[in-house]
Amino acid sequence: MAGSIYLLDASVRTDMGKGASRRLRREDKVPGILYGGDEAPVALTFDHNKINNSADYEAFYSHVLTLNIEGKKVEALVKDMQRHPYKPKITHIDFQRVIAGEELHTNVPLHFINEDQCEAVKNDGGIAEHHVNEIEITCLPKDLPEYIEVDMAGVEMGQTVHLSDITLPKGISSVELAKDDETHDLAVVTVKPAPKTPVIDAEEAEAAAAKAEKEAEEADKEEGDKE
Repeated sequence: MAGSIYLLDASVRTDMGKGASRRLRREDKVPGILYGGDEAPVALTFDHNKINNSADYEAFYSHVLTLNIEGKKVEALVKDMQRHPYKPKITHIDFQRVIAGEELHTNVPLHFINEDQCEAVKNDGGIAEHHVNEIEITCLPKDLPEYIEVDMAGVEMGQTVHLSDITLPKGISSVELAKDDETHDLAVVTVKPAPKTPVIDAEEAEAAAAKAEKEAEEADKEEGDKE
C-alpha cells in the first residue's frame, strides 16, 4: 500500500459558506475541517483526487494521518466523510487532531481470518454470518491498529463469537466491554447451517406451468370477448 495515502496536503480556507464550497468542488477541491485538542477548528481545502484515491483504502479510516497544512505537519484521524448522493464525489471531510499521549476514541475494522479453515464452514456446509465489521476502541495513538483480527479456525457450527472472545492487541480497550454490562458483549459473528435449497418436483413444476399457461389463455379469450 502506498505510504502516500497517509500524507495529505491542505490549504487553510477563508472563503466560507455554501457558495464557496460549491466553487471549490467545481475546481476539484474538497472542503474540510480539522478540530480537537486545545486549538480552534481550522477550515481546510484538499485536492479531491488525492482524497478520493486515498479513501479507497481501508487503512485510510483507521490510521493516524499527517496533514501538511501549508508547511505545518499535524497528525489527525478521519472522523466523518460526506459523499455526493449519486456521483463518485466526496463533498466534505472532517479530521480530528491526534495528540501524543492522549487516548483516542475511534472505530477499527475487523478482519475475519482462517474462515476457509473453519471446519464447520469448510466441511459441514456452514456459513459465517458477520454481525459487525468494525468495533469501537480506545487506545493511545502509538497503539492504534489498522485492523483487529477475528480468528475463525476453531469456531463450531452454531457458535457465536462475542466481543469478549476477541483477543485485542496490547493497549487496546473495547468501548462496549468497558461498560461492564452483559448486554454490551455484542455478537460479532455466528457460524450457522447454510439455508437449504428447496427441491422442486419436476412433475409439480410441469403441472404448475401448464396451469399458468391455461389461465393466461383463458384471460386472453375473455379479453377478446369483451372487445
